[in-house]
Amino acid sequence: MSRSTERPCTTMFGELAALIIFGTKALILTAEVPQLISLTEVERGNNVSLKCPASENRYFYCNVSKEDEATYFCQTGSTFQQTFVGGTLLAVNDQDQQKHYSVKQSPETASVRPGASVILQCSLLSEHKENLVQCPGEHSVHWFRAGSGRSHPGIIYTQSSRRDGQEEKSCVYSLSKTIHNSSDAGTYYCAVVTCGEILFGGGTKVQTTQEQNLLVIALGVLLALCVIVIAVLVSLPRS
Repeated sequence: MSRSTERPCTTMFGELAALIIFGTKALILTAEVPQLISLTEVERGNNVSLKCPASENRYFYCNVSKEDEATYFCQTGSTFQQTFVGGTLLAVNDQDQQKHYSVKQSPETASVRPGASVILQCSLLSEHKENLVQCPGEHSVHWFRAGSGRSHPGIIYTQSSRRDGQEEKSCVYSLSKTIHNSSDAGTYYCAVVTCGEILFGGGTKVQTTQEQNLLVIALGVLLALCVIVIAVLVSLPRS
C-alpha cells in the first residue's frame, strides 16, 4: 500500500496508542460481533495503513512481516469504560514461506432462489495433493462475504477450533447460508487459521436466480412484441 508523505511510516509496534492487537488464536473471541471486522491483505515487506473508526486518524506501518499478522481492534471510551468500535484482520502473504496446507472451496458458483439456502464447503488439503488431512490441534475457520460495492469483505461467521469424534480426522467445514434477496449475493470466502498461517479459499460466487429470470422474461416479452409486429405488417393489405 502507498503511504502518506505527511506522516512518517513506523514499524507495526511503534505507535499503537488507539489500537489493541489480538493474535490469530484470539480471533475466535470476536464471533459475537463479526460485522465489525474487516479484512486487509498485504504482501510481506509492503506498507499498510489502519484507520480507527472512532477518529479520523490513520496509522501507517512499514515493512510488515508474517509476525504482524493479527486482528487489530480500535478502542475508545473514557477512563472507566472502554469499548471496541471496529477491527481489522490483517493477513500478510509471504510467497517465500513454505505452506503445508491449502484450502479448497466448493462450489465455485451457485445460483439460488430468494429464500432458499446454499451449502458452502471449505476443505483443508495436504500440500501438492488434493487429499484431506488430519485436522491440526488448534485451528479456526472464518467465513467472509464480499458484496457488490464493498471494498473489504466482512466476517459473517466463525467456527470453533476443532470437530468432535472421528470427523477430527478430516477438515471439511460447511456453512448453510439462507439467501433472502439479492443483497445476500456476492462472493463468499473461507479462511482457515492454523499453524501460524491464515489460508484463504478461492471463493464461491453466489447469485440469485431472480435476476436471471427477469432477464429471460424481458427477452421473452421483446420477442413476443417482435412477432406481433411482424404478424401485423404481414396482414396489412399491400397497395
